[in-house]
Amino acid sequence: MTFVLIAILAYLAAAAALVVEVRRERGSRASLWLPLSVVAIALHLTAHVVAWRQAGGPDLHFFAALSLVGLGMAMLTALVGAMGRMAALGVIVMPLAALALAGYHWQGHTPATQLDWRLQMHAWCALLAYATLAVAALLAVMLWVQEGALRRREFHAWLRALPPLVELETLLFRTIAVGFALLTATLLTGVLFVENLFAQHLVHKTVLSVLSWLAFGALLLGRWRLGWRGATAVRWTLSAMALLVLAFFGSKFVLELLLAPR
Repeated sequence: MTFVLIAILAYLAAAAALVVEVRRERGSRASLWLPLSVVAIALHLTAHVVAWRQAGGPDLHFFAALSLVGLGMAMLTALVGAMGRMAALGVIVMPLAALALAGYHWQGHTPATQLDWRLQMHAWCALLAYATLAVAALLAVMLWVQEGALRRREFHAWLRALPPLVELETLLFRTIAVGFALLTATLLTGVLFVENLFAQHLVHKTVLSVLSWLAFGALLLGRWRLGWRGATAVRWTLSAMALLVLAFFGSKFVLELLLAPR
């Protein structure tokens, strides 16, 4: 579809605009990245809506879920960037969203799985949680890189595109808190609405998700009670996110791509 190609190009153009901005050391509000991102996000969403109408319902298989998480990450990045806080995140997120959309368009269309409203609510909570916590993981990487550069007294141009260290750390923990709330809602709706976990091959997914939830919860508690920050926060964030990726996309990859009947 033509609008899918336009969306991919708009994502890449938005990222390119941000790269030029960093090199010129300009403020993010002077760039075209935001309108380009809005166009890409709108067309990305349209691609899913059109596919759902053709399939008779939402498609939440591996490539579709990956694309939706990319869409959620792009939306969150555009929202935060529009507030003038972390537009530089789009240099990474926008190409990832473009890649996820490309994978869905060329590889990911499958017949829709009929889910009632309760399971759909569980699925949407999960996708929002994964998108939010994935952004948190990228913020953690940026925090780690920024700390290392400042420690070595390497004042690169890209450092000026990031907010001050304390502000970046605050944004990281706020993003984690939102993602943790969404992940909590995901687990609660799963307990209430998903039946027969053994028959649906969901035990390993549930265990890994709970472990990730515990890790994110411990990080937030450590921040509140012990003042965890810096490298400690980065390690906990990335470890918890790794568990979450294994829980959702790892299990989907095995069940829907490796073990699926040919």
